[in-house]
Amino acid sequence: MYDVLLIALIIVSVLLIIAVLMLPSKTNAASALSGGAEALFGKQKARGFEAGLRRITAGLGTIFIVLAVVMAYLSSN
Repeated sequence: MYDVLLIALIIVSVLLIIAVLMLPSKTNAASALSGGAEALFGKQKARGFEAGLRRITAGLGTIFIVLAVVMAYLSSN
């Protein structure tokens, strides 16, 4: 069972890395020129692909933490 969980943890960790790398950047190079107006008026909810990618990233992160805790418990017993 430990080996199956280890393989699942490796797969989830690789998928999590890919999902995080696919997330769009939130930095804006022109923010110094706009005087911070973009930070005030530019807040919009993620839609479409970005929203789905955020959900996938959160889900993979949760699965990663749960698998890591279960494996730590199994290795201590």
